[in-house]
Amino acid sequence: MASRNALGPLLSRFALAGVANTAVGFLLIAALDLGLGLNPHLANAGGYAAGLILSFQLNKRFVFRAARPGALAGPRFLAAAGCAFALHQAALAGALLLLGSGGVARLAAQGAGVATYTVVLFLACRLWVFAESTDAVRRA
Repeated sequence: MASRNALGPLLSRFALAGVANTAVGFLLIAALDLGLGLNPHLANAGGYAAGLILSFQLNKRFVFRAARPGALAGPRFLAAAGCAFALHQAALAGALLLLGSGGVARLAAQGAGVATYTVVLFLACRLWVFAESTDAVRRA
């Protein structure tokens, strides 16, 4: 577990990985949709899938510098991302109920969803997906 002094750099690396992941995913979506004329939903799914793969790699190697083998961490990461997405949707729905349906309120609700996703994924990655709790995992 990282010490308090190491939390700042860890959060900075997580933020950088998120920006890189978002940029690559969005650029791929745009290229597939606008460049190749792919159906927007398929383009979005392709960009999201590529972003998820990049996010896993960046979080494993750059953010958490984890020794846990990808075969063990990969399914955990997918589960964590799925849970984070579900909680994102729940936060979005709750915020929309509380804030209303105006334009600014909808943007604030989207922000609540994004913040929820980010915090949940960070904590899940740090405490479960890439946590090194045994010597066997450290040696793998």
